[in-house]
Amino acid sequence: MTTVSAEQRTRTRRITLLVALAVFAQESTWNFYESQVPPLLREHLTSAAVVGMLMGMDNLLGIFIQPWIGNRSDRTRTSWGRRMPYLVVGMPIAAALFILIPHSAGSLPLLIVVLFSYALVANTFKPIAEALVPDFIAPERRSRANAAVKVAASITAIVAALISIFLVDNHLSLAFAIPAIIMLISIGVLAATVRDSRSPAYRAAVAESDESDEEDGAERTEPRVRDTFIEILKDTDRSRLLLLLAILLFGSAWAASRSLITPYGMEALNMSRGAAGGLTLPSGIAFILAAYPAAVLAERYGRLRVMAVGMSVFAGAMVLGTLFQTPTGAAVALCLAAAGATCFLVNAVVVLWNLAPSARVFGTYAGMYTVGWAGGGFLGPAVVGGMVDITGWPLMLIDIATVASLSIIVVVRISVHQRSTVLSLAN
Repeated sequence: MTTVSAEQRTRTRRITLLVALAVFAQESTWNFYESQVPPLLREHLTSAAVVGMLMGMDNLLGIFIQPWIGNRSDRTRTSWGRRMPYLVVGMPIAAALFILIPHSAGSLPLLIVVLFSYALVANTFKPIAEALVPDFIAPERRSRANAAVKVAASITAIVAALISIFLVDNHLSLAFAIPAIIMLISIGVLAATVRDSRSPAYRAAVAESDESDEEDGAERTEPRVRDTFIEILKDTDRSRLLLLLAILLFGSAWAASRSLITPYGMEALNMSRGAAGGLTLPSGIAFILAAYPAAVLAERYGRLRVMAVGMSVFAGAMVLGTLFQTPTGAAVALCLAAAGATCFLVNAVVVLWNLAPSARVFGTYAGMYTVGWAGGGFLGPAVVGGMVDITGWPLMLIDIATVASLSIIVVVRISVHQRSTVLSLAN
């Protein structure tokens, strides 16, 4: 029994690292995109709201593409599995388009076309990698596995910040090429090692589909995105719907804090473009240090409670950064904010996966999570950018804290509802 348990733990660790690598591969370009595309746009545009809107374009595309592709992967059956084919095809194309971004920056229309093309391709595999977590990992271990995934994503933020500091000001094209090369190397490793047709969730989905075939006849019926969303809307338990709203709102605050931080550093703190792009470097380290404790605390005290506390720390850090408005103050505030945000980022998608009624819809649920997050990524920079146009760059962090406070209210509402439901069942 001990040997089997040790073997299971080894397999869990191995697949966790490989899933983390998959997310690392895709996030290697997204983090640098969020940091360094806004200055390219500001060479042609003066309005922070317009820059924020264009920065949210990839998230707007994600709202339409990601739930469909997540559901499509749920329904895919190949010897390689249902996720890996999309990763192997999409990532190299996205890497090539990413390399073209600085070479198209001289013309605003051409830059927008390249950005649109990259966002279109990258969105087709963005929810796929994270869906590997519930495919391979048991529910009780998903927070810890997702913590490792988020650590991998945070490492790419550190990489992006280092590239900004050392290369952006003098070697912009090379700076964009490095994340793309990282993506290519990572997907090469994944292609050689991962077969998600071996995952427990894939096998369970196939078995469930086979049972459906026997009950309903020869024609297989697989859940569609629309059916899944309608089921959530009609459910008298509003937990899943409210959770998606919380993801949208906190995603808005988080996206604004990342997408607009470089121009904030330049405008409010009088920093150079490269130095401002490096403001997120210490916060990436803080994120890494907080990720595993956030998972452990969630398992001990409850995921929703830990999420609410972490989100409150995020909002408070934004206020602190406004009170101490210096490069050092901003860096400290971003560190505290990242540590707080970790509690949400590690646990929110796990809560959603664990609310899924079947392994057949893990990809669809991952797609809905990314839609909520992408919706926030689209709205957040534009809304906060509009607030900045009114209040000025020095108050940008307060604007972000205001949006974050709304998400805290929603999560507290879910927690109260679930506690009352448990008490009702107990009585």
